[in-house]
Amino acid sequence: MLHHERLRPPSHDYPADEWNVIEKAFHPEFLAQLETMLALGNGYLGMRGCPEEGGPNAENGTFINGFYETRPIVYGEEAYGFAKTGQTICNVTDSKIIKLFVDDEPFWLPDAHLLNYDRRLNMKSGTLDREILWETPAGKQVSITSRRLVSFANRHVAAISYCVTLLNAQAFVVISSEMATNELRARGDGDDPRLARGFSGRVLHQQTNYSKDRLIVLCHATEKSHFTLTCATDNVLKSSCPHSYKVAHTPDFGQVAFTIDARPGCPIQLTKYMVYHTSQTASAEELCGRAEWTMDRVVTQGFQQLLASQEQYMDDFWRRSDVRIKDVRENRTKRSTVEVQQAIRFNLFHILQASARAEDTGVPAKGLTGQAYEGHYFWDTEIYLLPFLTYTSPRIARNLLTFRYKMLPQARARAKQLDHRGAMFPWRTISGEEASAYYAAGTAQYHINADIMYALRKYVQATGDELFLRECGAEMLVETARLWLDLGFYSQRKGGKFCINGVTGPDEYNTVVNNNAYTNLMARENLRYAAQTVEALRTTEPDAYNVLVHKTALEPSEVKAWLQAAEKMYVPYDEKLKIILQDDNFLDEEPWDFRNTPSDHYPLLLFYHPLNIYRKQVIKQADVVLAMFLLGDSFSPETKKRNFDFYDPLTTGDSSLSSCVEAIIAAQIGDMEKAIRYGMAALLMDLADVGGNVKDGCHIASMGGTWMMLAYGFGGMRDDDGTLSFWPRRAPEENAILRFPLTYRGQMLEIEIGLDKVEYALREGERLLIRHEKEEIELTRENPLAVRPVSRR
Repeated sequence: MLHHERLRPPSHDYPADEWNVIEKAFHPEFLAQLETMLALGNGYLGMRGCPEEGGPNAENGTFINGFYETRPIVYGEEAYGFAKTGQTICNVTDSKIIKLFVDDEPFWLPDAHLLNYDRRLNMKSGTLDREILWETPAGKQVSITSRRLVSFANRHVAAISYCVTLLNAQAFVVISSEMATNELRARGDGDDPRLARGFSGRVLHQQTNYSKDRLIVLCHATEKSHFTLTCATDNVLKSSCPHSYKVAHTPDFGQVAFTIDARPGCPIQLTKYMVYHTSQTASAEELCGRAEWTMDRVVTQGFQQLLASQEQYMDDFWRRSDVRIKDVRENRTKRSTVEVQQAIRFNLFHILQASARAEDTGVPAKGLTGQAYEGHYFWDTEIYLLPFLTYTSPRIARNLLTFRYKMLPQARARAKQLDHRGAMFPWRTISGEEASAYYAAGTAQYHINADIMYALRKYVQATGDELFLRECGAEMLVETARLWLDLGFYSQRKGGKFCINGVTGPDEYNTVVNNNAYTNLMARENLRYAAQTVEALRTTEPDAYNVLVHKTALEPSEVKAWLQAAEKMYVPYDEKLKIILQDDNFLDEEPWDFRNTPSDHYPLLLFYHPLNIYRKQVIKQADVVLAMFLLGDSFSPETKKRNFDFYDPLTTGDSSLSSCVEAIIAAQIGDMEKAIRYGMAALLMDLADVGGNVKDGCHIASMGGTWMMLAYGFGGMRDDDGTLSFWPRRAPEENAILRFPLTYRGQMLEIEIGLDKVEYALREGERLLIRHEKEEIELTRENPLAVRPVSRR
């Protein structure tokens, strides 16, 4: 149940639009939220949506995925096995600053007299666009237009097109293109554990700085993580107005100041190119050289080619990924449907910005839109993002799973430190080492091992990428299965069942419990998949099997032991209520007093001591309900309904990861009122600031959850056995159709759910077998379309 909602309906200054997030007036009170919502990124480089003029800012941020500094984690009382080293993403050199002066008067948004203001996140082109008409105190009217992009095609590149035109008078104009590396420290808040921890000293240390004509290069390095960063800018100004420029730079600052004798109606066009390169191994000299040759290429190509490649990338993304909703009653789309469509595309666009060029890295919980959660990678990626990526951008999904595979040596070392066999993947990390300072809600979440293997299985089933399974996946499966077998034991008090004690499930309001149902159920799937994969390799791919044995010293007896543990896995169950228990003692806890909890005391973790929460019957986010979604074939509709009805009133929704899952199960059991309510909360999590903390960055996993809610919930998609099947419901809006594409084994399927029928269309490929409810349907190039009635059960 949503015990708190902070929905902020859009005003006339933020009109709904299917392809844009629009700001029609400058509101300084919404600075922080809009910096997040209008952020740009490509998975490697991210820039918050701050004004070009260098301010005003709530949290000016430029981030490189995987570029972090370390710090010792200080505990009041040490204990063996605690994580020792914290990792925090760095706020790097800000290169997007372009300051404007007209007759020596600065253009500064809070003080400016604006005759027109339009800023928009253009999700079709992948740009941040702004048009301003400013009237100076002297009555001179100045048109200012800008277009910013962080390139998808050119991973290290961002660019700004900035045009100034005097409309009614001559003026002396200065455009100062700047870059600054300040002594930036992570913004921390001791009362909110979700925010980044601060540093006691300077983070980025100067290595070199120089200029070549209008090219400026600043190079810095971190002290402890040994990263080097090079940021370069170059500027091209075109105008028929007389102009000149001066260049200045220091170790932390660079400036190209253009002085222009501006004439009425004569455009002044500045193009600013920004390049970032990072490395833990290259020297400063080499990295500066890389930045220069990247810059040479993009300046030669020009802004229009960068923009064309950006738009081409976006066209391809939307072709593979766009989820469309349309009112069927009118020729025009009604406002509420436009708002839903805007929210859908906003979520999908930010997933793309967080993941597209995340190569040899993971996806931070906030993407590259803020420093909250310190830029760490969690289970979010595998459970909430990979379903969308697997079915729309399988190459990106493979990259992310490969990154997990590269963590395996550190995961083995962590397991050994914890006195386990096998591998233990970190709960939160950037480098691959565990960075969670609170073991009860960190290291104890062993389920991350099974989450990664679950995502692996889904990826292989959907793509047919058996090569990845042989070369990378099988090794991870062996080591994670070993850990489960070592972690659990056969309990005589539980009738010889295999039990797993002292773990924390997805619900972080119940920690270090015995037999968390989600953990046990997912561990069972992990063990089964490991045994199945190893046996398949042994019988059909003997060479690959021998390589696996060489890598892991696998013994045949281990596979039998995995299957036995899976068969004997204990899942707590209450016969009276006929529900799966979240853990052994959940029903023994005192129910939380929701009635007397003030509405402004959510999330509970910010207002109550953890012990007050842990001893009560209260849930932060879906736990058993999540298991019923992920392992849907294991539960009957009746079982899902009983469990949903029991756990829903106890769930606070304090986690952004909860609403989307609850919407899916509500849709599956036919409770469409709750499905829509929870679905809208998930859909508007950031765009309407449901959680009240969008200022700290986007909820990227929740955004992935919105796609799952639409495809698995309203679309009725099922893929538990590796075959696509559909039990469609309806669109989340009345009298609307829902349409979405899926990429399955290299072929593209499009599903359109109308008011009384569903259409399945094979858009790309030769032949595809799917199921509509229990009916098998064959789609071919010759017969690509099938139409079936929609069940309204």
